[in-house]
Amino acid sequence: MRKNLQLLGLFLCAIFAPFLANSQRAANIIPKPQQVVILKQGPVTLTRRSTIFFDAPLEAQASYLQELLQAQLGIKLATKKLAKGETAAEGIHLKYDPAIATRKEMYVLQAGNGSITLSAQDINGIVYGQQTLLQLLPITPEKAITVEPVRITDYPQFAYRGMHLDVVRHTFPLEFVKKYIDYLAFHKFNNFHWHLTDDQGWRIEIKSYPKLNSIGSWRDSTLIGHFFDKPVRYNPKRYGGFFTQEEVKEVIKYAQVRGINIIPEIDIPGHSRATIAAYPEFSTRPDTTWNVAFTWGMYNRQNNVLAPTPETFKFLKTVFEEVADLFPSQYIHIGGDETSKMWWKASPQAQQFIKKHNLKDEKGLQTYFIEQVAGYLAKKDKKIIGWHEILEGDLDTTAIVMNWADDKKGAEAALKKHPVIMTPLKPLYFNLYQAKTKADSLQIPGYNPLDAVYNYNPLPAQLKGKPEAKYILGAQGNVWTEYIPTVDNLEYMVFPRMTALSEALWTNPKQKNFEDFKRRLQQHMVPRYKSWNANYFADYANWTVKSLP
Repeated sequence: MRKNLQLLGLFLCAIFAPFLANSQRAANIIPKPQQVVILKQGPVTLTRRSTIFFDAPLEAQASYLQELLQAQLGIKLATKKLAKGETAAEGIHLKYDPAIATRKEMYVLQAGNGSITLSAQDINGIVYGQQTLLQLLPITPEKAITVEPVRITDYPQFAYRGMHLDVVRHTFPLEFVKKYIDYLAFHKFNNFHWHLTDDQGWRIEIKSYPKLNSIGSWRDSTLIGHFFDKPVRYNPKRYGGFFTQEEVKEVIKYAQVRGINIIPEIDIPGHSRATIAAYPEFSTRPDTTWNVAFTWGMYNRQNNVLAPTPETFKFLKTVFEEVADLFPSQYIHIGGDETSKMWWKASPQAQQFIKKHNLKDEKGLQTYFIEQVAGYLAKKDKKIIGWHEILEGDLDTTAIVMNWADDKKGAEAALKKHPVIMTPLKPLYFNLYQAKTKADSLQIPGYNPLDAVYNYNPLPAQLKGKPEAKYILGAQGNVWTEYIPTVDNLEYMVFPRMTALSEALWTNPKQKNFEDFKRRLQQHMVPRYKSWNANYFADYANWTVKSLP
């Protein structure tokens, strides 16, 4: 009798194991959804004969889902646009339905009795629902592809969820930029901050000022080892390149399908050494021949600021208008950080300009630059984002502040009624250490382990309960690449911290649990990293905020 019961148990396990495995997938989704309800319906089986039906506005997303499913499952489903009033047959239905998805970026995914319906009121909601659907499916091709009967209602906690990438200090191929955008889409980020210019090079084609590319996009050598090494060593190999405007358009189109807005950064009035290397007449020493910087850490060490001359402002107007015409983003990032005032203090021309325009001091001159560019972009219906240093002078509240300092500085900006994006050095600079290992030894000093990222709350404590809390738009992870020369290095520094940040920004704080997140990370995301052939930091569980004295 006992043996028969054992055999029966094994038989039932064999029958129901696939369904049990499927029923666990909804519990593994990252970032964790707002609501998951297991339905008392039959599961959905997908086969090569299944169809992706879509409402008229969602054709590009239907093709995108087709690509995603083919890559993950090895099957290519047919797609079909539904006519008005036409009902979808069994399969997957991408549905434009504001009555069901009642807020921006919201999606409702319902699977059961042979059909999967994904409802949203915008492209972003559809994309996020698709990423969730991928997590309800096996990660590799299987004979039986089933989706558990489930209803998921989901939307983000914060409106701005971003990731940054510096392609100046070290640059990366076009195909990897697309892959990076795929990573963002999977994790339900909605903004890609593309850092395109700095002291060490211009990485975007500018047709109005071609020497930005023929000269400014190339440096003669690059630092080897750490900035603090003694002696400092350099690789004398010419380094550089830039993305053509056609390539930029290609990336923009790619990102739009995936619900990602691209925010370009053109850094002014400091961090402009590549600019003045190409056009010395825009510098405070126009009689000097400048080189594109080949080391890091220029602040107060080497002249890298623009001079306030008519020629400079004409240059800025022309370049920013060209950039604004290229990028559909409502926002253009203008940098504004680490502007060394000492070069303006030493410039008779700059001092005359300050006096003539009744500016208080060099901080006032910095604000003048910011406001001029903001004015150029306003005529193109664009708004500016700047690092928090743009608030060193008096600036009107149309500027969005990207705060890389502590919570106090972010709260100060919000109390002045500036919209704020939080991106503090700790814990959201992913080029800081995540462990004290050899692989991390060349990064910027500082320690940002996984739990610090996961537990981060963009809303400063100083603003809780205050009306100014509404000015905190969200947060962003930054990846500065001084010491990240390859894709392999970059993925190692980003994963799994990007995954942790996605849940910090998306999920209801009451539903967050770091121990459960680590379980889902190990069981659900690590296999996906491997399926992407992506590098990642595998020892994340052994490094926490408490790991260091």
